[in-house]
Amino acid sequence: MAGSADRIYADASTERLNTSATVVTFVRTVATLVLSLWGAYEGSLTLLVAGLVTYWVGDTLDGEIARWRDCETRIGGVIDMICDRLSCGAFYVGLAWLQPSPLFGDEPMELVAIPVGVYLFEFMVIDMFLSLAFLAWPIRSPNYFYVVDRRIYLWNWSRLGKAANSGLFAVLLLVTGWVWLALAIAIALLVLKCVSLKWLFDLGLPVPERTAAPA
Repeated sequence: MAGSADRIYADASTERLNTSATVVTFVRTVATLVLSLWGAYEGSLTLLVAGLVTYWVGDTLDGEIARWRDCETRIGGVIDMICDRLSCGAFYVGLAWLQPSPLFGDEPMELVAIPVGVYLFEFMVIDMFLSLAFLAWPIRSPNYFYVVDRRIYLWNWSRLGKAANSGLFAVLLLVTGWVWLALAIAIALLVLKCVSLKWLFDLGLPVPERTAAPA
């Protein structure tokens, strides 16, 4: 079993694309896309929710496999982030496509699309930049950002931070159907991410030293 420092810090010799964790990432992403697109085409909320659950379960599973099999890489971490946002986008665009539906009563599609749009901007733009920032330090993934800045880590990549960012908005929107509550949550998450972005810029992003190009 690798020591804690070995798990936290990246090792160029172990970086590769083909790992069991990335295989799970690709499989769960394809499955999520199929279910989400099928759900949008059929007008089925059940299929869309199945796609969302596949995304959440698969996202947990690939991370656990990466740690269990000791194949956690920076390449895999970036691919995981990209696939998360593709899966998330497919689900929410499909959800907005279903409107109006019994879930949201008589709310027009335009109103449902507003909180979805705010959330997607927060998750796919601001949070994506925050998540990719780990590459400026020699750590394997944002899961270890606490060695750089514990405050940013706790609000964004701790278990509670991840659950709030990826689950709270979807669960409350699906369970309550309250568009304005969903909008308030999306705005709150956007504010949190912007504050985290300020903390990151205050911290400063290190730039790797220039090296001579190989002859």
